Amino acid sequence: MPQAARYVAHTETGHCHILEARSFEDAALHFAEAHAAWAQEDAVRVIVQSEDGGPEHCFVVHLHAETVQDCA
Repeated sequence: MPQAARYVAHTETGHCHILEARSFEDAALHFAEAHAAWAQEDAVRVIVQSEDGGPEHCFVVHLHAETVQDCA
């Protein structure tokens, strides 16, 4: 099992938090569950980046099913 790392996650509206997770996908899911539950839609786009920098990763999180997919 991967060790937890720190990630920066945000929605397209800029709502941003730093959190610990085991992967980019895990960070997207945890961010959406905790900070995007207010979303009108079931699917929320979450952008995740390592706290140390590097490329951003875009995910679509389906809140009701708790599934994470890469953005198309």
